[in-house]
Amino acid sequence: MSRVKRRREPLERLRHHKLMTREIREALPPLYATEDTPMSEKLLVAKFFCPYNGWRWYATEFDGNDIFFGYVEGAVNEWGYFPLSGLLTATVGGGIPAVERDLHFQPVRFSDLAE
Repeated sequence: MSRVKRRREPLERLRHHKLMTREIREALPPLYATEDTPMSEKLLVAKFFCPYNGWRWYATEFDGNDIFFGYVEGAVNEWGYFPLSGLLTATVGGGIPAVERDLHFQPVRFSDLAE
């Protein structure tokens, strides 16, 4: 019986979960697939957050490799692009992972986020 070697994310051992799962990857439409959808109606599929500074990243599209499009709540709240690689490798003192995935987040339309 052959064993399939699972690819590990950076810092996964410290984080104890994957930021990007197969289920999330499959649920995210490709980049530009929802560009005709009004922002208020875009589906936020996954939520990532930094417990140390309060930043939140909501993914709505993914290029299949590294780049998300979504909504970011941080120094400024705005729609834009952000890299998975940046979320995976961000650390705080002592190499502690800085970004987590909200394991209980359920996809929601942007207009329903504030509710």
